Amino acid sequence: MKHIARKRFGQNFLHDRFVLDNITEAIAPQAADTLVEIGPGLGAMTGLLLKSLDKMHVVELDRDLVARLEKTFNPAKLIIHSGDALRFDFSSIPVAPGQKLRVVGNLPYNISSPMLFHLAEIASLVQDQHFMLQKEVVERMVAAPGSKTYGRLSVMLQWRYDMKLLFIVPPTAFDPPPKVESAIVRMIPVAQPLPCDEEALAAVVMKAFSQRRKVIRNCLAGMFTEAQIVEAGIDPTLRPETVALAQYVALANLLKSPQ
Repeated sequence: MKHIARKRFGQNFLHDRFVLDNITEAIAPQAADTLVEIGPGLGAMTGLLLKSLDKMHVVELDRDLVARLEKTFNPAKLIIHSGDALRFDFSSIPVAPGQKLRVVGNLPYNISSPMLFHLAEIASLVQDQHFMLQKEVVERMVAAPGSKTYGRLSVMLQWRYDMKLLFIVPPTAFDPPPKVESAIVRMIPVAQPLPCDEEALAAVVMKAFSQRRKVIRNCLAGMFTEAQIVEAGIDPTLRPETVALAQYVALANLLKSPQ
């Protein structure tokens, strides 16, 4: 029986074999990898990945799809975690000594940012991540300072990851086709993120980008004096989207330092 995509789960099933092969090649799974796929859907990508893996994990919310996956794949090779990936403890997946987790998935557009921040909490346990996301989201993730798309998502994720947009995926590659283009992004955790308190960095970045059109001196009024902004190596007349990650980290460290 054909599975009808459910809007409430943000389901768009990738079916284009050329695209699937390109994604699989980008991931380059090795037999002993500990790999988890978020939202396997009908299992198109799952099947291709399993050809190279001894076994893999998947996290799927839709119980009908869980039942379909259970019937389709060998339970000794596919470990299915039925539940919400946003609440799933990815650190609970057992990993061999010296190994790290590899994460892949076609993330529903309605949970993409929360999912990325959820996974950022375990970045130190992860080898790499390959995701299909809305193209505009990936462009924001990889944006450089000075770009119109550079913002809170850029800074917070670039603090933890080296990221690269690999290629664009057209709507026609999906059933049903979404109204937007998608993109594949590779995310490799930074071995040693610039030292700072994450909560402080998040607070600074959120306040800075809450009024993008203002200069950073005005955006951060009440949190920092102009002298402190200068101390962090920032021209107070710059706009938030021109300030680099290292300078936001410097501000976060000033915020946490004893006054």
